[in-house]
Amino acid sequence: MSIARLSDLADPALAPRLVIKVGSALLVGPDGVRRAWITQLVAEIAQARSRGQDVIVVSSGAIALGAATLGLEKGGRGSLADAQASAAVGQIALSGLWAELLGTHGITAAQMLLTLEDLEDRRRYLNVTATLTRLLDAGAVPVINENDSVATQEIRFGDNDRLAARVAQAAQASAVVLLSDIDGLYDRHPRLPGAKMIPVVEGVTAEVRAMASTDSNSGMGSGGMVSKLQAAEIAELAGICLVIGNGQHERPVARIVNDGIGTLFVPRRKAAARKAWLGGRLRLKGEIVVDDGAAAALGRGSSLLAKGITAVEGVFSRGDPVAIVDGEGKVLAHGLSEYDAAECAAIVGLHSSEQERVLGYSPRSSVIHRDQMVLK
Repeated sequence: MSIARLSDLADPALAPRLVIKVGSALLVGPDGVRRAWITQLVAEIAQARSRGQDVIVVSSGAIALGAATLGLEKGGRGSLADAQASAAVGQIALSGLWAELLGTHGITAAQMLLTLEDLEDRRRYLNVTATLTRLLDAGAVPVINENDSVATQEIRFGDNDRLAARVAQAAQASAVVLLSDIDGLYDRHPRLPGAKMIPVVEGVTAEVRAMASTDSNSGMGSGGMVSKLQAAEIAELAGICLVIGNGQHERPVARIVNDGIGTLFVPRRKAAARKAWLGGRLRLKGEIVVDDGAAAALGRGSSLLAKGITAVEGVFSRGDPVAIVDGEGKVLAHGLSEYDAAECAAIVGLHSSEQERVLGYSPRSSVIHRDQMVLK
């Protein structure tokens, strides 16, 4: 059995481990911390725990809190330096708030600050998994945020939607609940006439992506519907459900679960753990462009051969993650290259019998082996 409806989120047999992501605008209002609202959410977390469910919180809000304390404009997002300084100040208040409120229910809070590299590097990703597992086994509620005080534009998630999905992968969670400023995914911009919310989505397709808006109604957060769909795709690779729901109500989880208001993304597939990690990566070192024949072969489960490559872009080494794209730039797969970029470029379009002459050594069986590849 698996999660098929929003009410299943309250069933510990179907959803033994939940990740709940809370956006900045839900935690911090014009007058500061929305303490009464957070208190209600913490009570819902305590209820889930009493039902036998593990809960992980991915909490935004550090930059907004720190900016208010430091008196910085634009919510602390006027510059990277402002955001880093705001995060350094705000994270103390944010973690203290969660620890205090969870403590009123006898629950221990544990802070974890992660950067993109912590989840992109395989060894560090496994370390995150081990830490989360130990904390949950010990009865704690991990409260996770991006480490914005040190992350730069080049090495950051940029939004906690995708961070929540990657954390769910690492924690082997059952579902991710994204509490935001909107009820769910609409078939067009929700402010347009006739817009309808979609209750269930089975896999993120091109048609679903076309419905997304980059707008964030609050102007405080960094995500929009596009980032939420990207999070749904990351979760899907690991066979994890994702829910978009409106957090602007008291007891928002109960509104989603009991009233059935939200969009449930049901995964169509589940990749092996390593492939789920690879497919969910947000930073890739390059691109390998393939012809139609190679694209079709990949879809049938074949490895990528040099014969089907038409171009190589970027600088990468053997073992680095790259995207495989078709002639129109559509991403077909992520994979770990068996060659560096220069070697790939040298054997573009060549049959295996021709590669030894160019490379100076016997070619490997494939440029990207199917065991080191995940289709998108």
